[in-house]
Amino acid sequence: MSTETALREQMCLLARSLFDRGLTHGSTGNISARTEDGGLLVSPTGTSFGRLDPGRLSRFDARGQHVAGDAPTKEMPLHSAFYDTRSTAGAVVHLHSCHSVALSMLPVEDAANFLPPLTPYGIMKLGKVQLLPFFVPGDPAMGAAVRGLAGKRSAVMLANHGPVVAAKDVEAACNAIEELEDTARLTLMTRGMSPQGLTEAQVQALVTKFDIAWDD
Repeated sequence: MSTETALREQMCLLARSLFDRGLTHGSTGNISARTEDGGLLVSPTGTSFGRLDPGRLSRFDARGQHVAGDAPTKEMPLHSAFYDTRSTAGAVVHLHSCHSVALSMLPVEDAANFLPPLTPYGIMKLGKVQLLPFFVPGDPAMGAAVRGLAGKRSAVMLANHGPVVAAKDVEAACNAIEELEDTARLTLMTRGMSPQGLTEAQVQALVTKFDIAWDD
């Protein structure tokens, strides 16, 4: 099995897992991953995470030209923005996960640090999550907003829409976006209950130990 064939199957397997557990629904969400030759594999437009076909994924070459497979997701500007601004990005995942979307519709203290520091893994896997305003789906302005962060965030939350996470590979990106959704769920579960989150000292200890980009 070639490396690209394995990557195609891994993308579809992980997407199916996210779909089966209700982390995205219908034909929502999109996923992409960098290939060995510098190109991209991308989920096609209008497809369901539960029924992706490895052989029909959109294929881009290293110049960003669509060379094979079905037409890509309309959110390509969002994916491209992460790849172009974060040299470490090997995969990008975007979901319409329920709890994170719900949290994005409530008042937030700091848009530059959308998620409260409730667990160590929320800090370790995501760093600070930037809340971005609402954009019409497919609007290239979403990509421009990500580019405006100059690569300083690996995760953003699109208000009233869904989270987007970039990571070194597709498995890491899926793990991180699941962490984002679980942290949002914990936040909603404990809202109004004065939960005891991590202290600033505890957050800084995690940042130091795991070399997390935090103060940028």
